[in-house]
Amino acid sequence: MLIRKANSSDSKFIAPLVIQAMEDMAKEFTQSEDLEKAMDLFTHFISQKGNQYSYENTLIAIENGEVAGAISAYDGGKLKEFRKPFLDFLKMNFDYKEIPEDETQSGEYYLDTVSVSTQHQGRGIGRKLIEAMIEKAKSNGFQKVGLLVDIRNPAAKKLYLKMGFQFVNTKNLMGGTYEHLVFEIV
Repeated sequence: MLIRKANSSDSKFIAPLVIQAMEDMAKEFTQSEDLEKAMDLFTHFISQKGNQYSYENTLIAIENGEVAGAISAYDGGKLKEFRKPFLDFLKMNFDYKEIPEDETQSGEYYLDTVSVSTQHQGRGIGRKLIEAMIEKAKSNGFQKVGLLVDIRNPAAKKLYLKMGFQFVNTKNLMGGTYEHLVFEIV
């Protein structure tokens, strides 16, 4: 398995993984049950620079020549800056008027989405992607890596806790309840 920085041409392989990680949130953004609309939306934004879903913020795992998993993360202090082009596009194209709650903050390297394709799960790929992103955060001078985990996803929470993440608080985001977990870099 190889972990590498994503590039814009990887967007069509990363988009389904982002949608898988987001579950119903992806449909809510497009205000449609049509997953093709969500696929087009995320493929577009992943291929672009300067937004929270950009390939610039993404690492991918390649196994047997396929994109097996992806992780996106960024400086939590840039959330509003990275979110703006996405929300502006949603407002213009999908009449989306919501402003999601802040999911991260300054001083935290934020793991926005982590996803492994169903046919590649159970092989430690998610763990390796998270470890690679923690190393990237460390090399960029961060002391904390944070994420939100859906309270309905105890398997993911178990992995994060096993890796050394610790519970900080509970947050609401777009109608869901999440636990904010933080990994302290030493």
